[in-house]
Amino acid sequence: MSAAERPTGVFCANDMAAIGLLQGLTSMGIRVPDDIAIIGYDDIEFAAYAAVPLTSVAQPRRDIGATAATLLLAELEDLEAGRPHVHRSVMFTPSLVERASTALA
Repeated sequence: MSAAERPTGVFCANDMAAIGLLQGLTSMGIRVPDDIAIIGYDDIEFAAYAAVPLTSVAQPRRDIGATAATLLLAELEDLEAGRPHVHRSVMFTPSLVERASTALA
């Protein structure tokens, strides 16, 4: 893809895909973030140590795990007490961890 056709940035569904893209672009001589910016999702530990440290969206993993355990225990209590299953929805707020794979315009 020519520079004129290439997007200015890519958001990947997870950090591993973003790191793979970063490696592929770098091997083709495309500079990150000068030629194209990359953002991943999950903020895995390796994201900070990639050849170009990866900007990523971090999830509150500890809160997600603790909430899942709490919901499971409540579900088991309801089951043992004969209470009907109640669907619950819990929303968590992710955060952006800015690193070198993106640059201010």
